[in-house]
Amino acid sequence: MSLADLDEIALETGFSGVVQVDRAGEVEFAAAYGLANRAHGVPNTVDTRFGIASGGKGFTALAVLSLVREGGLALDTTARSLLGDDLPLIADDVTVEHLLTHTSGIGDYLDEEGDWAVDDYVSGAVHLLTTTEAFLPLLDGHPAKFKAGERFCYCNGGYVVLALLAERAGGQGYHDLVRSRVLAPASMTRTDFLRSDELPGDAAVGYLEGLDRTNVFHLPVLANGDGGIHTTAGDMSKFWRTLFAGDEAEFVTRPRHDVPEESMRYGLGFWLHETDDTVILAGYDAGASFKSVHDPHTGTTKTVLSNTSSGAWPIAALF
Repeated sequence: MSLADLDEIALETGFSGVVQVDRAGEVEFAAAYGLANRAHGVPNTVDTRFGIASGGKGFTALAVLSLVREGGLALDTTARSLLGDDLPLIADDVTVEHLLTHTSGIGDYLDEEGDWAVDDYVSGAVHLLTTTEAFLPLLDGHPAKFKAGERFCYCNGGYVVLALLAERAGGQGYHDLVRSRVLAPASMTRTDFLRSDELPGDAAVGYLEGLDRTNVFHLPVLANGDGGIHTTAGDMSKFWRTLFAGDEAEFVTRPRHDVPEESMRYGLGFWLHETDDTVILAGYDAGASFKSVHDPHTGTTKTVLSNTSSGAWPIAALF
């Protein structure tokens, strides 16, 4: 990818966001396009914070696995052992590993196979969704789709359930678990869970595709286990470097399932290239799209963040 190619695609598509390529800690190039806040004409910068939708599932997985390392959870811990009487339609044999690998079979409050559009109002009273426990009514009442372990089926609700299990096993709120166990060790000082109704001035407002309407009524007011944390391109480079400097990377990026419909494979919270060792976090939601690709052999990270639903994809296709 050249800057000329990038500028051309950004102009043709009206791209709003940030692109950065980093090799072994050295930024090869970084560029920002479009507006972080259209009403006030605030431009995006390379340091703007963006919501990353399902990209946050990787952070959830790492927080859960830190509890596994300490013995507070195990991969074969059943969800039922911590849920008690909550969410009775989750089968008794569903485990932490099933949830991490999207093989739990549980019914999903935000079913990727369902008939809904990204800008539908799908989360009910979003202003109430400030804690993991507040998601229980949303997660409840969805019959199982298949037996645990039978197949891969991407499940957003499963990662909120993981956040709930982590809270109950770790004795700490999900947001603080991620902050202390994932963000702080990587020095990700520009990454956090931001309320959508009080975004700071350095965060991009998310906009519905083709509209100047914001996503404030479309997503939980405070992100949770299935995604939505805000970050920067620079912090994502820190994240990948820290992950691959430690012992956890081999474990979470070991392929568990082929996902031919996506032309990818899946580990524990991370997408994997179909044939090589490239690792991917990606997300797509109302007013947010994101892709960060890391090659562990060259130490190269390529990150695209956008404050529109599909803005990242034309740029990410260059990767």
